Parts: sequence; structure tokens; C-alpha cells
Amino acid sequence: MFFPRRKTTVIMVATGLSIATIFVSCKNRMKTVESFNNLDSIPTQTVQNMEGWQVEGGLVIGRLTAPYMEKYSRGNDPYEIFPISFRVEGYTRDGILETVITADKALHRSGEQQIWIATGNVVINNLLKEETMETDTLYWDQQQKKIYTHCYVRLTSPDFFAQGYGMESDERATNAKILKPFDSYGYIQKDTLSNEEKELTSRPEIKP
Repeated sequence: MFFPRRKTTVIMVATGLSIATIFVSCKNRMKTVESFNNLDSIPTQTVQNMEGWQVEGGLVIGRLTAPYMEKYSRGNDPYEIFPISFRVEGYTRDGILETVITADKALHRSGEQQIWIATGNVVINNLLKEETMETDTLYWDQQQKKIYTHCYVRLTSPDFFAQGYGMESDERATNAKILKPFDSYGYIQKDTLSNEEKELTSRPEIKP
């Protein structure tokens, strides 16, 4: 997910900017004419090989990359779409890569709502906590600074596994909570019972 405009310095790097119109048949021609009658359906900007940063206090705390982006700004509900894939990286104040989010597609409503929607193979990796979260659809509310989903979600780490439906977390995915969990369990890294205690607890009960 990405970042509030008021606190963001964004630099877009594009290897090409183009909108191509191809006339293949009468049917396609009709759709093209209709699109000019509805300018809201035509992107105002396209960017290839996009790269953007969030900078606060001279420090880079976020980075977004995507192979392709379309921006629609003519209507009452402006938005950007990333139809191929996108990747977001979050850094700590010390410049350490903390969170990586990837998805097949994403949409950013850039008007008053300021909401990101990522869909398709959404994966959130918290590298510092060694946690991975997987779901199909993820929402990021920039105003409330939280991420959430109502879909199936799976959370794994070296010593824990959880799955269920629905999830809420802060926007850096550091305190994720599954709302309706099932089949969750932890991995025992070290057995704290001594050999003597194991022997005692493993003995069958002898009835008088």
C-alpha cells in the first residue's frame, strides 16, 4: 500500500509514455468513438516502469514500483490503477527494509477517500518479524492508517501458523489480527521438560 499525499514526495521514472489507438474492426472503431464522448474513461496519464518514494524529514520510508500505471483524473472520483502488478516497500527510520507488499493488481482512489485496494495473490512480508500474510484482497485506509480484509487470510512465521477470515492491522503490518481464526497453532521450538519429567509424565497410570 502507499502513502498520504501531504507527506509524500513522489518521483515517477518512466521509460515511455504512450496511448495507442488501433482500429481493427467496425466494432472497435465504435468503442473508440464512444470513449471520446466519455473522456472519464480515457487515462489522463500512463506510466511505464514507475518508481515512487515517500520521504519524510529527508528520510526514505517508502518505495513503490510497478511496470505500468494508468491515471484517471477527469471524473469526480479520481484514481490510479496498476493492472499488471505492483510492489510496495516500507522502511524503518533507520533505513532498514521492514515490510514488502506485492499483488497482481492495485487501485488507488486518490480523492477524498484515499484508499488503496490490492487484489490477486496479495502477499505481505514483515521481514523484521519474519511473518508472511497471504490473502486475495487487501484494503489500505490512508486516513485511518490501517490495512484490512474480509477475505480468507493466512499468517505464517517460524513459530506460528494461523488462518481465518478477516484481518486488521496498522498500516505497516506490525500487529495483524485475524478476526475469525480457525486451525491455528504454534510450533514448539524447545521442549522445556527435563528427561526425568518426560519419563514421569509418560508412565502409564497404575491402578491399585
